[in-house]
Amino acid sequence: MGTYMTQFAYTSQAWASLVKNPEDRAEAFRSLAEKMGAKMLSLHYSMGEYDGVILIEAPDEATVMAVLLAAIAPGHVRATKTTALITVQQAMNAMRKASGGSYRAPKG
Repeated sequence: MGTYMTQFAYTSQAWASLVKNPEDRAEAFRSLAEKMGAKMLSLHYSMGEYDGVILIEAPDEATVMAVLLAAIAPGHVRATKTTALITVQQAMNAMRKASGGSYRAPKG
């Protein structure tokens, strides 16, 4: 299972609805993720370019994409950005593997 971080931004209409009727969106997303074979690890709201961050554990990118497509289909999300997260051990393995290769820099 891989871990993925998705940043999301709501539309102004979504914020207006949430201000009028506050709702725990984490439970709604958690239920959707589980139905589609993924697991929501956490949801955090943030300030800045994106309104929040969701950490998702899923067997593959297609599952993450399916969860996110289903989540944004109603139209209340205006933007998303998803990043695959690499564990320290995975990065160490990649570093070891990279140490065995060589690549010529461009001439110039």
